[in-house]
Amino acid sequence: MARLAGVSRATVSYVLNNTSAVRISEPTRRRVHEAAKELGYVPHAAARSLRAGHSRLVLMPAPSFPAGPLYSRFLGDLQLALGRLDYTVVQHGSIGLHGDEAARAWAELRPVAVLVSGSGLGPKGVTVLKRSGARAVVSLGPDSVEGAHALLMDYEAVGHSAGRHLYDRGRRRIGVVVPQECGLESFSAPRLEGVRRALHGTDATLTELPLAYTEESAARLAARWRDLGLDAVFAYNDEYAMLLMRALADEGVRVPADTAVIGADDLMLGRLLRPRLSTVHIELPSGRDLAELVDRAVRDPGTAPETHKVLGATVVHRESS
Repeated sequence: MARLAGVSRATVSYVLNNTSAVRISEPTRRRVHEAAKELGYVPHAAARSLRAGHSRLVLMPAPSFPAGPLYSRFLGDLQLALGRLDYTVVQHGSIGLHGDEAARAWAELRPVAVLVSGSGLGPKGVTVLKRSGARAVVSLGPDSVEGAHALLMDYEAVGHSAGRHLYDRGRRRIGVVVPQECGLESFSAPRLEGVRRALHGTDATLTELPLAYTEESAARLAARWRDLGLDAVFAYNDEYAMLLMRALADEGVRVPADTAVIGADDLMLGRLLRPRLSTVHIELPSGRDLAELVDRAVRDPGTAPETHKVLGATVVHRESS
């Protein structure tokens, strides 16, 4: 490879190992990478880990909840940002494993960092991961975990914003969709509580509306809509809102004249509906910021865990409310 690129073996090593202590010109780096590509060179991850004293593997357990477009886009941005920092991101299918049992399964892969969404990871699990060599453990959820960096997601704020918006628009008999799909409880419960908090002490009433993500379930709910006497609904997110709006239209319930509807996530499809769907725009942390947090923790594992409050919620008012 050195002969093909016209450089020394040391230069090849510096370039392929992305060594920052030695200045290598961009044209030289390009020649080395082109030579590596032409020769079919693939780095040996285990050897690189031995040399560095740790792996470059960042493990992300597959979510136990149905991942929508917003979360999928966030994961894509995060993986791209970590890749630019020379980490390899692996999603681990740990369905059926929970708590410390799941942490032990993750630890077997000896990741340098673990990013866990939702709840379930406890202090013992963090200890297991760190003893296996993980320099950074980051939780993304409503609560912090002892020993782990935390990105606190205020899911109540989403429901509070939706409830306050509907009340300010003059709606007083407000329904809240509670999804029946497994794995969504950690999101739906705080969103429901957020609406409850927004309406507390007012003259408005709140009605919980269990709903499965099927046309049949939506049709059954819409068929008894007039008996429920609701004039507004927070539909958990845009996908459930669109499902319910279609069923309400089939029953002759006018949106927003008879019932105002608001979702969450600000999906493009909601803007294409007629009437356009009002929604709560959710500001997730940027993939770059989270990747930099991981990188800081890997380079300096002795620092105290950081806690950051994230997830801004802003109502986008459109025609459906």
